[in-house]
Amino acid sequence: MSIQEVTQKNYQELIDVWESSVRATHDFLPKKNIAELKPVILAHYFDAVELRCYKNSGDEIIGFIGVADSNIEMLFVEADHFGQAIGRNLTEYAIENLGAMMVDVNEQSPAAIEFYKRMGFVRTGRSDLDGQGNHFPLIHMKLNK
Repeated sequence: MSIQEVTQKNYQELIDVWESSVRATHDFLPKKNIAELKPVILAHYFDAVELRCYKNSGDEIIGFIGVADSNIEMLFVEADHFGQAIGRNLTEYAIENLGAMMVDVNEQSPAAIEFYKRMGFVRTGRSDLDGQGNHFPLIHMKLNK
């Protein structure tokens, strides 16, 4: 298993991981929103971040992280692989190699908030709307170093 760079040829595999993770963790997000986000992520979001993926021994992507301007913009792990330290490994990699220092987390994802707290992030603020202007509040967090 290893962390590797991502190219556009990996985007379909990434979106599959994204969807698996979101459906398992974002129960507050309507299916309509998930369907609307997929093409936008494929067309714009992946290209806007520095991506790294976590591959298993079979060379399959089972997790990925995206960082832009010191902010973790995306961290998703295939639902079948939760609890295997993949998110921790990707986050540590992003902190050490990509300069990640901040993250915005959906307020309706308490497990994600707790994960980032365990990784050393502290709450610095809150927004009522998410990045798309929807009423999914975000908790702003910064690495406490």
